[in-house]
Amino acid sequence: MSEILEITAALSRLLKADRVLLVCHKNPDGDTIGSAAALYHALRGLGKTAAVLCADPIPARYAYMELRLYTGQFAPGYTVAVDVAGIQLFGDAVAEYTREIDLCIDHHPSNPGYARGLLLDGEAAATAEIVYELLTAAGTEITPLIADCLYTGISTDTGCFKFSNTTARTHEIAAKLIRAGAHTVLLNEVLFESKSRGRLAIERIALESLEYHFEGRCAMIFLTKEQVAQAGAETVDIEGITSLPRNIEGVEVGITVRQQPAGSYKVSVRTTPRVDAAAICAHLGGGGHRQAAGCELLGSLDNAKTALLTEVEKALCRE
Repeated sequence: MSEILEITAALSRLLKADRVLLVCHKNPDGDTIGSAAALYHALRGLGKTAAVLCADPIPARYAYMELRLYTGQFAPGYTVAVDVAGIQLFGDAVAEYTREIDLCIDHHPSNPGYARGLLLDGEAAATAEIVYELLTAAGTEITPLIADCLYTGISTDTGCFKFSNTTARTHEIAAKLIRAGAHTVLLNEVLFESKSRGRLAIERIALESLEYHFEGRCAMIFLTKEQVAQAGAETVDIEGITSLPRNIEGVEVGITVRQQPAGSYKVSVRTTPRVDAAAICAHLGGGGHRQAAGCELLGSLDNAKTALLTEVEKALCRE
């Protein structure tokens, strides 16, 4: 189990470290990338060697973060996992670097404590909120670039401040990032207003698979790896459709099931406040937040579907 750290202790360890490897989760989203990028630029500003590692490519839409990706250019002396709720989320491609994690910074209450040290705030809307507090405690200048990175993490994990995890603290930090020079108009356009052709193609394919269960209280969409390849969609496009089934009127549990290249199924669950998405996924080896959680299932699509609907039925009965 991890040693539970407060901001001061985590900061002390980071300041003593050098050759820092910042590891994101696979299928990277705005929070894991934005949080890692903010830490990367802050550490570089302190004269430290740092780089970011991810099992999957970083989507092109995040190019403004100006990341330095890890390609073996130094021997890591300290490894930090950012927004990674469990070791299964690193991805096999980076396994040699993730066997021992020195520090994990996360906001997922389901985090099992796999790192030596854990800085966890389950009340934070995004890991980027925690990173902001960490950098502020260090007296780091929040440059416009760092502000852009942190705003990306916070805004994407809150659905542009629409999700129920958005708090007064979230808005307060966002306001400070705006004052620090975050380019919010441009970022909101890139992150929320623009859709690639791949995103539109994957939405059309996903909606063709739409199924309703339990008198319309649950909606599911499915994507095979062949369909993903056919659409030419990036990971960020696919992650963007996870709210589609939940957004349908009357649906309390929305599920997106996507086949991975190796054949397993990545599952994203979105729910209303009355239903616990994390509890549904926990019974299937996953976790997350009350209204947004996920897991990965092996076997056939029929078996995955049966397992999911069994847990959804239990959750709806508990409501």
